[in-house]
Amino acid sequence: MSPAQTMFLPDNASLFTRMRVASQCLKELKNDPTNPIYGQTFNLSLNGNVYASLAHQLQRSEEGRRLLSKRPSLQGKELDLAALERLPEGTFGHALARYFRDNKISPFETTLQLKNDVDYLAKRYRETHDLLHVLTGYATDVVGEMELQAYLLGNLGLRTTMFVLLNGTIGQLKAPQSGVERSEYLRRVWAAYRRGRASPRFLDFWFEEHWETPVATLRARLCAPAKA
Repeated sequence: MSPAQTMFLPDNASLFTRMRVASQCLKELKNDPTNPIYGQTFNLSLNGNVYASLAHQLQRSEEGRRLLSKRPSLQGKELDLAALERLPEGTFGHALARYFRDNKISPFETTLQLKNDVDYLAKRYRETHDLLHVLTGYATDVVGEMELQAYLLGNLGLRTTMFVLLNGTIGQLKAPQSGVERSEYLRRVWAAYRRGRASPRFLDFWFEEHWETPVATLRARLCAPAKA
């Protein structure tokens, strides 16, 4: 059986099937960590129920229904980074464009088709990863990535974030990186988790309508204050 067949995730898949697909995706991601298909399928295989619950909640409000109906996209092909960087310094769009340039990375892209609202919310989650680095202020080094995963776990309760955080923490405790001691690492991750739990849900926010909004304004609106 080929990897593509092994990683096919049928509708209403059983727990066994979802775990099998997630395991295969993770294996492939170790060799190709930025592959959007593996990443998206891994995301869906473990978090489908969370997205289904969120979609149900969004259908209850006018703004939520607008999001699911319009399905705005934050993929790379939708972002004019040159235009965003020309916005005034301090605006969200300018900060995001500089983030991609300074870190020498590109916005998320995927070729997966969206069959339903669950697929869309899974894609939306992947698209917002880099935006959240800008808003939360968490760095892109090993510890900063674990802080963001802890924040996401607290905010959305996704199984993938728990899995990544657990593996990253085991590695950090065995061999601390970035000059951060074990006790400091655990303190920062716990603080990020608590911050995520205290913050408003971000996944249904229309970031596309706030490129000219100051980063500080969005941070105050979407992120609880960072605490030690």
